[in-house]
Amino acid sequence: MIKTGSPVISIYTEMTPNPETMKFVANKLLYPGKSVDFPDAQSAKPSPLATELFGFPFIKAVFIASNFVTLTKTPDAEWMDVTPSIRQFLKDYLEEGKSVINEDEIVEVKKESSNEVLADDDDVVKRIKELLENYVKPAVEMDGGAIQFKSYNDGVVNLMMQGSCSGCPSSMITLKAGIEGMMKRMIPEVKEVVAEAE
Repeated sequence: MIKTGSPVISIYTEMTPNPETMKFVANKLLYPGKSVDFPDAQSAKPSPLATELFGFPFIKAVFIASNFVTLTKTPDAEWMDVTPSIRQFLKDYLEEGKSVINEDEIVEVKKESSNEVLADDDDVVKRIKELLENYVKPAVEMDGGAIQFKSYNDGVVNLMMQGSCSGCPSSMITLKAGIEGMMKRMIPEVKEVVAEAE
């Protein structure tokens, strides 16, 4: 019998530049216009989906963004072996309409770092955040990651790598050659861009 009313969910995978991460893309919005990183099972409490994903023994980190989930696996697992079961799990989970994120619980986690321009941000910080939001975010989301603003002090921008960007061998090249180069050109006050490990 065909159930009506619940959409058929399809999930496809995309490799990321980080061999330890895989991007699982859904034909449904999971967390529209936002992203959240769960570097370990303890941090996953605000997300029922992330909590269940950490139930797989080979899942090391979960990153949820607009219409995808980027998963980081343990080095001993092979994507070829585990991808089918994760795809099926995500498909079933989303078709059942289960909750992805409990927004009221996420507020606590999100306060730490954000690219959102705040009223008390100075001019340089506003320009850094706008540049991250408009130029950097779309590019790194394609690779299944995110880069969050942490701080700006004396010409040094401190960013946090999330999702596939966290621990990715090519993320330092992206950071130094791409982001730092662009920021120095567009925001003369910026002298250096550094990444903070989770």
